[in-house]
Amino acid sequence: MTTTTLPAGLTTGTWNVDASHSSASFTVRHAGIAKVRGTVAITEGTIVIGEDLASSSVTATLDPATIDTKDANRDGHLKSADFFDVENHGTWTFTSTSVEQAGDDYVVRGDLTIHGVTRPVALATEFHGAATDPFGNARTGFEATTEVSRKEFGLTWNAALETGGVLVGDTVKIAIDVSAVRA
Repeated sequence: MTTTTLPAGLTTGTWNVDASHSSASFTVRHAGIAKVRGTVAITEGTIVIGEDLASSSVTATLDPATIDTKDANRDGHLKSADFFDVENHGTWTFTSTSVEQAGDDYVVRGDLTIHGVTRPVALATEFHGAATDPFGNARTGFEATTEVSRKEFGLTWNAALETGGVLVGDTVKIAIDVSAVRA
């Protein structure tokens, strides 16, 4: 039997993602021996908490022009037509299609659009609670993770390594930390 009740402490209504207290990060294999980590800004998002999980939803917009891997040359290459082509694909979006309980945690399924390509993803999601901040705002927090194939989003640029293998791995791990304020 699937439980569809809301987590304790989470109330119904619309919650706006607080971009200054939220983040999206990614990790991908580099040269087969190391990992490159980076961030991209969440520019807006809305979490609608319904009477139960089935009537709840999540939407988010991210700005690929804000990609930061701590290397300006690499960031420039990622923003170019070889990768994200931010000039022609200036936003990434996520729109949920379902929210389900999975043990003590949750799965938010939805459509992720990157580089003009939309693919279904499942975000393993943890609820971190709800509280009132010192300014009287009702807040709630979540953490979500998923893995995607960059090739499935049309991101196929790569370079062969002299020792075998390729420069950029296919699997990208995504981690999202969200703080949202009640609208």
